[in-house]
Amino acid sequence: MKDLVKKPTVFCDIDGTIFKYRKFETYLTSTPELLPGVKESMHKWLTSGVYIVLTTARPEELRSHTIEELSAAGIPYHQLVMGIGRGPRFLINDSEVPGVTRATAFSLDRDSGFSFDI
Repeated sequence: MKDLVKKPTVFCDIDGTIFKYRKFETYLTSTPELLPGVKESMHKWLTSGVYIVLTTARPEELRSHTIEELSAAGIPYHQLVMGIGRGPRFLINDSEVPGVTRATAFSLDRDSGFSFDI
């Protein structure tokens, strides 16, 4: 029987959310520090079928370096979107059923890490 439950998508920033925040100019000369709870939460999401999109304001020329950092830290993801704006971010989505929320946002304190189920 076909699964009737649609799997969620998570859009997650990298710096200050997955790794402790660092300035752009230090990425190539410093080691990223994984924040608490992040790796475990993301692996739970992955195994439950969540589609993970990582987003970052890091410039496109740091793509290979960013992929290496994520891989070394064991961070799972499906897609990596580079070069997005550094200002506020908004998620806009439609709803199949009136009154049913299909988009949610979490704004975390920088470098606090996270541990929750989706």
